[in-house]
Amino acid sequence: MSKDIRIKKGLDIKLIGVAEKTTIDVSLSSVYAIKPEDFHGITPKLVAKEGAKVKAGDTLFYSKSDERILFPSPVSGEVVEVIRGARRKVLAVKIAADSTQEYKDFGTKDAAKMSAEEVKNHLFTSGCWPFVKQRPYDVVANPNQVPKAIFVSAYASAPLAADLDYILTGKEAELQAAITAVSKLTEGKVHISIGESANSPLEKLKGVEIHKVSGPHPSGNVGTQISKIDPINKGEVVWVITPQDLVIVGELLLTGKFNATRTIALTGSKFNTPQYVTAIAGAHIMDIVANNLENDNTRIISGNVLSGTQVNEEGFICYYDNQITAIPEGDDYELFGWTKPVFNKISTSRALTFSWLTPKKKYDLNTNTNGEHRAFVVTGSYENVFPLDIYPMHILKACMYKDLDEMEVLGMYEVAPEDFALTEFVCVSKQPHQKIIREGLDLMKKEIG
Repeated sequence: MSKDIRIKKGLDIKLIGVAEKTTIDVSLSSVYAIKPEDFHGITPKLVAKEGAKVKAGDTLFYSKSDERILFPSPVSGEVVEVIRGARRKVLAVKIAADSTQEYKDFGTKDAAKMSAEEVKNHLFTSGCWPFVKQRPYDVVANPNQVPKAIFVSAYASAPLAADLDYILTGKEAELQAAITAVSKLTEGKVHISIGESANSPLEKLKGVEIHKVSGPHPSGNVGTQISKIDPINKGEVVWVITPQDLVIVGELLLTGKFNATRTIALTGSKFNTPQYVTAIAGAHIMDIVANNLENDNTRIISGNVLSGTQVNEEGFICYYDNQITAIPEGDDYELFGWTKPVFNKISTSRALTFSWLTPKKKYDLNTNTNGEHRAFVVTGSYENVFPLDIYPMHILKACMYKDLDEMEVLGMYEVAPEDFALTEFVCVSKQPHQKIIREGLDLMKKEIG
C-alpha cells in the first residue's frame, strides 16, 4: 500500500484569524482544573481531597474500572475545590498553583532498554496513560488489549488548526524517546502522518512508518488516516496518541518530570493578535487570553470550531486541546436571508451561494446555524465531505434507532464523533451528528464491549 494518502472528499473552511508564528509565555495561572468529562467514559475515584497538597504529577483521581489508570495534577499546589454535580458526580478538581512549581520525580528512563511491560507500568504510575486513546469507541485505551498498530497524526487540517510543524520544532529528542517507548506496546507498526509538503520534526524519527497526507479536511483526522492505512475490523483495536502528548511522555522519560506544558494556538477573528502561547493543561481561560480578546458578543471554544467545546473566560482549557478559538456569537438573524444571494458564507451548495467562486477567500463566520432542527433531508451532501468508505446517513440513522447489528455492519468500529463534524456542518437538517455518533459508540461499548 502506498505511504501517501490523498483525500479528495472533504471541505476546507477558511476562516479569518490564523495564529501568527510567534509564541508568548503565559504567566502561571492562579487556578487550574482537571475535568473528568474530558476523559470520556471514565468514572473517577478521588484520591486528593480538598485541602491536600500536591506536586505536579501527583494523582488526583483514578478510573473506577481500572485502578492503574491515574489522572495527575498538572501543577503543584493545593486542591482548593472539588466541584460536584447530580448524585455527587465529580465535575472538576481545582488546584491553586504554587508560585514555584515542584515536580514529583518518576526517575529518568532509557526507553530502548525498557520492556513493553515496563513501559506500560511507567505510563500508569506517571499518569501518562490517559494520553493513549483507542479506536473503536474513541476512549482512553484499555491496557488489557493489544493494539494491532499505533497512529499519530502530525497533520492538522481543521479550521485554524495549530501548525504542528511549528509547535514541535526542537522537540525531536522527546518525540524519539516517546516513540521508542510506545512502539513496544504493539507488535504492529507505528504510523505517523505528516503534511505532503511539510518539513516535519517527526519525519526523521526512527522506528516508524511515515505517511504524507494531502487533501481537504478531514485529511488530518486520525480516523481518516486509519481508514486509508489499516482499517479496523471487528475484534481489532488501534491506539492513537497526539504529537504534543508524545512530547510530554518523552520529557517524562528524559527528565523524570510530568510536565503538561503545551503550546496553544489562539485563533479566530475575535482575538486582537492571533498567536501561540505556552500554557499548562487545565489552565484558566482568562489567563490564556488576557488582554487579547474582544469580549463583545464572542463565543470562546476550547478546540476548533467543528469539534471543540464551548467555554467562557471563567472556564478552563480542555485536557487534550492545543487550540482556543474565538469567533462572533451568532445570535442575530437576517431578514429574508435565505431568499437573497449570499456572498459572506461558505456553502457546498451553489443555490444562491457563491463561495465556490472564491475558494481561497477567508470568512468571518459566526455560530448561527442558519436554520432549525428538522427531520433528515436526503441531499447527498454528506457523501461529498465524508472520505471514509462508509454510508454516513445510514450509520447515523442506525445509531438513532439503536440497531447494533446494523451499526456493526455499516462500520461503526472505525468512526469517532470528530469524523462527522463536517457532515454536521453541511447538514441542512441541523442534526447533531457528533452527539448521535457518541451516543451510538457508548451504546456499543456498553452492550458489546
